[in-house]
Amino acid sequence: MDTIETPSGKNEKTENFPVEKLVGPQYRPHVRAFYAFARAADDISDNPMLTAGEKIARLDRFDTALMMPDDDSIPALIPLRESLAETGITPQHARDLLIAFKRDATKLRYENWEELLDYCRYSAAPVGRYMLDLHGEDKSTWPASDALCNALQIINHIQDCADDYRQLDRVYIPLDMMAASGTSPTALASIESTPALRATLTAMLDQMAPMVDLAQTFASQIRDPRLRYDTAVTTTIALRLVKLLRERDPLSDDVKLSRRQKLTAMATGFIKMWM
Repeated sequence: MDTIETPSGKNEKTENFPVEKLVGPQYRPHVRAFYAFARAADDISDNPMLTAGEKIARLDRFDTALMMPDDDSIPALIPLRESLAETGITPQHARDLLIAFKRDATKLRYENWEELLDYCRYSAAPVGRYMLDLHGEDKSTWPASDALCNALQIINHIQDCADDYRQLDRVYIPLDMMAASGTSPTALASIESTPALRATLTAMLDQMAPMVDLAQTFASQIRDPRLRYDTAVTTTIALRLVKLLRERDPLSDDVKLSRRQKLTAMATGFIKMWM
């Protein structure tokens, strides 16, 4: 296993949400380093050419190399390791992400909402916690941060539910919620959602309501003005995507915000950051 990484070509420009453009320039190299690490690890977990065992082995190498200052076998994580040494931030946030990526290699179905939230605890929450630590924010902000990050993750699961099923046989839609609506994962292979599948996705959006409510308190808790603005914009984007997902079908439509809608969200976020 000479080459560990398997780049997919995805980058921050393909993501739904701002990665580092709105934070202070002194923080951007560190955010890029964290993102590059996460992107490289995620590419391994999503690689259809690798077996589950091969994915786990490669991700284990990521974990080992992250903790070994002289291990240069994985170029994508070297900037993060150097960043963590410079900032003094714990590597645990990155290591938590690896738990999620390894779970993706072996776990293709989620039985219920609680299992999905436990996945989000490792796949989404560490990103927000890392950003807060980088900016020296208080850990009292973590619950609202977790709520926003988890909401963003579930929004992404709903947006990509068809592709995840068709390309990776991976289903993040809780099975018990599907069964309660009278459907199953095979409905994700259709070109448009059945009424039962639409009911399931709507139930997920309804279930997200408490975390969305908590997420809306997050920006006001942040001291750093640029991070507060970034958070307000991201929260606004999340709210608008929830609305779009209630109106449009992710199986037949690419449910994303237009450039104009994103610019409007930036303006709205600027207003909300002072509320």
